[in-house]
Amino acid sequence: MATTELGVALRHWRDRVSPQAVGLSTGGRRRAAGLRREELSQLAGVSADYIVRLEQGRATKPSPQIVEALARALRLTQGERAHLFRLAGLAPPGPGTVPRHITPGVHRVLDRLTGTPVAVFDAAWNQLLANPLYTALMGECHGDDLNGVRRNFLDRDSRVRHTPESMGALRAALVADLRRTSGRYPHDANLQSLIAELRRRSDHFGDLWESGAVGEHEAGRKTIDHPQVGALTLDCDVLSAVGSDLRIMVYTAQPGTEDADRLALLSVIGTQLLTG
Repeated sequence: MATTELGVALRHWRDRVSPQAVGLSTGGRRRAAGLRREELSQLAGVSADYIVRLEQGRATKPSPQIVEALARALRLTQGERAHLFRLAGLAPPGPGTVPRHITPGVHRVLDRLTGTPVAVFDAAWNQLLANPLYTALMGECHGDDLNGVRRNFLDRDSRVRHTPESMGALRAALVADLRRTSGRYPHDANLQSLIAELRRRSDHFGDLWESGAVGEHEAGRKTIDHPQVGALTLDCDVLSAVGSDLRIMVYTAQPGTEDADRLALLSVIGTQLLTG
């Protein structure tokens, strides 16, 4: 019963989202105004075959991660997202867990910033969404690399240029911010697992964690070494979405500079490279 209702709900929500609303080309004649399964698959990072099985009632136990990804891709409201979790036989995330819902308003902000690299992170620095220009600028991330704290402590492959001093300051700010998040969301199992992993694998993280500092990761000026367009020095601002504890990271260039020209060039060739 619940699985059938899940399939009906997914189809209904898919039919109401137009390709234009999520930045996709209509691609010729279409039988319906909504998203195709393949398009939802692309947006959610879930195989099209699995979406078919969910809609037909042949898949019965989607994981919380898949439900979250589908809710985000379908641009569900907070209430609709909770309903989707229940239809999948799961409890909606509680108040003691890090919010991962991207509101329709935040989606619309990103829709209007197509010429600006923008990404949305939750309070634990998990990348939830990035527009094509952000991905072209910073490179594609998958799996564990989607967490910014893990990436800065455990992965040395980054396009952002750092001195030892700037990397030290960034890491200290990230740990302090993560400690603050841990205090606000004490019942988030994924967050506690992340902290335990970082303490186990990075002595530097462990030392910073034990220091007890509490703070926030703030804006800065960063130089990104891009393999196609060269070095870009950009302002990086971190905006907060009131009520959701989301962090919206925005990169901008000073008008009339070579950095602005290179960012404009990247907006043309970078997204073509991603498409290719």
